[in-house]
Amino acid sequence: MTTAFTEIPILDISQSQDPATKPAFLAALRHALIEVGFLYITNYGVPDAVTAEVVRQSKALFGLPLDEKLKIEMKHSPHFLGYSRLANEITKEQIDWREQIDLATELPVPGEHEPRYRWLRGPNLWPSEEALPGFKKTFTEYIERMSRVSMDFTGLVAECLGLPVDAFDKYFDRDQQHKLKIVKYPDLGELGKDATGQGVGPHKDSMLTSYLLQASDHDGLQVQNSQGEWIHCRPIPGTLVVAIGQGLEALTKGVCVSTTHQVISPPAGSGPRFSVPFFQGVSYDAKFAKMDLPAHVLALKNKLRGNKDEVEMTFKHSMFDHIGEATLLNRVKSHRDVAEVWYPDLLAEVDRRKEMLRSVAAN
Repeated sequence: MTTAFTEIPILDISQSQDPATKPAFLAALRHALIEVGFLYITNYGVPDAVTAEVVRQSKALFGLPLDEKLKIEMKHSPHFLGYSRLANEITKEQIDWREQIDLATELPVPGEHEPRYRWLRGPNLWPSEEALPGFKKTFTEYIERMSRVSMDFTGLVAECLGLPVDAFDKYFDRDQQHKLKIVKYPDLGELGKDATGQGVGPHKDSMLTSYLLQASDHDGLQVQNSQGEWIHCRPIPGTLVVAIGQGLEALTKGVCVSTTHQVISPPAGSGPRFSVPFFQGVSYDAKFAKMDLPAHVLALKNKLRGNKDEVEMTFKHSMFDHIGEATLLNRVKSHRDVAEVWYPDLLAEVDRRKEMLRSVAAN
């Protein structure tokens, strides 16, 4: 649950680097974390030229012939990395009308004796250099830069909550893998009569923080406040949209709120919407024990939302020994085609649980 905000705050990261403006910046950040769960950031440290090339290459990716994209289809990767066809992902049991590729920090294949959930880490499936010259170089650099942005931002989150700047470091691997999507949302005219208008259904992000580059001018991202109203999160040049994940909400005892959001398909005739969300990773070996927070910070949260626990089961540390186990199960739910190839036993378990829930509901 969030407060009845009516707009998304905009914070200038450069103000955190000046001792004269840092206290006001941290106060504004604390407000955004506790009362909204979403914010825009500016001056975050990625050069405009890099961002422009990311946008150009993102659009070029979806212009490739289908057979070229299918060479790197996600079902070829046990790490859930690669290309996903239109309407191939599901949120809340409904089709998401988007086409996308998942990329990540480049890592080697895990050893055969490592825990199974570590197979979420691994190498990317890249388009060939012939098909998309410079694509791999561009996104390798962008992932590296955004990795630094996310780690620096998490340090600011800690500071604004009265914690040491390195309070979250124990939740990251030394070779932490972060993830990124490049997404195309076709407009309703291109999708035709079967489309529902759900670009991505209502959901909350996982892990700690995510950073969205809105790569076209479409107004499609919406954030839900406590009154159930959908607040538009329109593209603003030079910004990233930061969403707080359920992992951070769980770690901070609900102080940092993770907010429900969705994407609506573009109207017919408006052309496709493009976006590039970056997802800060955490160690899949981590256990989400809660942190000790200053009493005055907890009091702010309790004043607004009480002691409610609204975090989904993935982040309830009593449900799983490690975050990786829950994350792997969630990937299986979302990407059945990958699970059929690499994790058929887990897919069967997911289906078995669904059937049990249906049976209980029917009775």
